[in-house]
This record gives sequence, structure tokens and C-alpha cells, in this order.
Amino acid sequence: MGNRTTVLLVSSGAGLVFILLLSLVLDSGFFADFLLDRNTSWAPYPFTIQNVMWLVFFFGLGELYLRHESGSDDLRQISLGLLPEDETSLLRPKDLPALYRKVRQSDPDRRHFLQRMLTRCILQFQSSNSVDQANTLFNSSLELYQHEVELRYNMLRYIVWLIPTLGFIGTVVGIALALSDAGAAKDFQDPELLKVLTRSLGVAFYTTLLALMMSAVLVFLMHVIEGREERVLNTVGQYTLDNLINRLYEK
Repeated sequence: MGNRTTVLLVSSGAGLVFILLLSLVLDSGFFADFLLDRNTSWAPYPFTIQNVMWLVFFFGLGELYLRHESGSDDLRQISLGLLPEDETSLLRPKDLPALYRKVRQSDPDRRHFLQRMLTRCILQFQSSNSVDQANTLFNSSLELYQHEVELRYNMLRYIVWLIPTLGFIGTVVGIALALSDAGAAKDFQDPELLKVLTRSLGVAFYTTLLALMMSAVLVFLMHVIEGREERVLNTVGQYTLDNLINRLYEK
């Protein structure tokens, strides 16, 4: 929990630093309007929709980093050699208590899929002395862990939805203010009014365009990392099946 909080705080801080650097580099022009709404007229800078979107975007990157590290950590557990991996070893009931202690000591907080899977299957076999029941529990646990992986991405799915929503809000607010300024004008034939109105509408649509680009990046990374985490879970399942379930010796 502490590591998660640290990563999310660092990612939010990185978003603030990124906004500050862009603010120092971009003072006016297309990119200043597109990326920051630098010369906004409806809110004091830096309180713009674009800056809020950048903060949410970096928060999402922090979530993706946590998911990537979690998958890498689960994959590293296989290299611990908790189970016999040769071609001849069998696991008899008398071998399981020592194996159970070894597995529990390698993950006392029960954070990793491999250790959780192994302890469940070992306890089931010890209580029933049935390979079939241990295999049934293995299949049920694998399905539950796959669902658990999906649930871990709920916050990311919300962020991917939130960013375009913020972009649409910025567009609606920009259009409303531009039309309000036009309605308050005394001379509708003033060329300067048309110029200001056109620029205001253009800046209003920038928020939606930027939001869609941010969301596209997050969705791509989310699918890549979620697919990797699912492959790690499949690897854990194959390792457990090959080196535990298939080695259990039932009298």
C-alpha cells in the first residue's frame, strides 16, 4: 500500500513538473493553446482543463507502472525454484508439509499468484488426498485470479473514460463562452469580433482533441500491460500444473 501511494504521488508530481516546464517553454502560439490553453480568458492560468487532463494522464501512467511492476514481480517468483522441475520427482503426502512451509516463507504477505496457488492446492491435497480435487481447486483458483487481474484495471478504465469527458467539458465551456461574448457584442459586422470568435472556438475544440490523444495512449499501454499480466498468470498456472498437480502421488 505504501509503495502504491509513493508511486502515485511521484506520478502526480511528475505531471506538475511537466506542466511547469511546458509553461516556461510555451508562452503563446498554437502549441501553447493546444497543450495548455496558455492564454485562457475564462479561468486564471494554470487552472485550465488541459492542465487537469495532464495531471489525470500522469496519474494513469503511475497506475500503469504499478501494474507492470506487479506482473514482473509475479513472473520473478517462478525463478525461486519452489517446486521440483526435473523429470522424475514425485510429491508424496509426507513431502508436502516442508514444501508448504517453504512456499509460505517465500511470500508471507500472500501477494503473489504463484504462492497463493501453491498453498491452496497443497492444503487441498493434504485434506483430501485426491489429485482430482486438487486439480479442480487449481482450475477454480485460476479463473478467480483471472477475474482479479481484470478488477485491478478498474481505476485505469475510469481514467480512460474521465480524460475524454474532461475534454468534452472544456469544449462545451469554450463554445458557451465564445457565444456569450458574441451575444454581448454591439457590432456583429466587426471583423475583429469574427477573428476573436473563431479563435475562441478553435481553442475550445483543442481540449477534446488533446483528450482523445491522451486516452489513445493510455488505452494502448493498458492493453499491452494487461495482456502481459494475463500471460504471467498463464505461466504461473502452467508451472503449477506441471510441477505440482502432475507430480502429486495419490495412494
